Amino acid sequence: MPRPQKAPLRPLTTDEHVALTRLSRAHAEPAAHVARAKALLAVAVGQSFTDAARAAGRTSGDAVAHLVARFNRAGVAAVTPGHGGGQPKRYTASAQERILREARRAPDREKDQTGTWSLTTLQRALRQAPDGLPTVSTSTIWQVLHDAGLRWQRDRSWCETGVSVRKRKSGTVLVHDPDAVAKKS
Repeated sequence: MPRPQKAPLRPLTTDEHVALTRLSRAHAEPAAHVARAKALLAVAVGQSFTDAARAAGRTSGDAVAHLVARFNRAGVAAVTPGHGGGQPKRYTASAQERILREARRAPDREKDQTGTWSLTTLQRALRQAPDGLPTVSTSTIWQVLHDAGLRWQRDRSWCETGVSVRKRKSGTVLVHDPDAVAKKS
């Protein structure tokens, strides 16, 4: 006979049940999200944590117990995983904005000693600036630039993904790709 559950699943609202059912049948969602939704639905119909884990294609009933406890606190948002380990982000939104401002600024050849930004020259400029970030690393700069949709191009410059400069008879124009966000995912 299984142990009694320490934190049983609270009753699902109609919206939560619909969202979990939709998620459990989704083909375009990550497999881990689908498995978590299936496990929660199995527990909701009265299965034990171990049986719900097996129904979702998992082996650990303890993981389902932790998922149920998280679902009781956070609702459907518990299906998406939280912080997966590693160092937490050290830089706030304002520090990330400072990195982006520096990257979007055209480098001064005399002051910055470069014509185009690289990660190292951006790092040097950010560390030497009076309002800069004295301990920023190149990997942090790279991550912030990628999160903002900027990519390193063949011409040694950082360009916004989905935006390109095209020459026309009337001059140069910026062309925006409407599917850029979908292509990045």
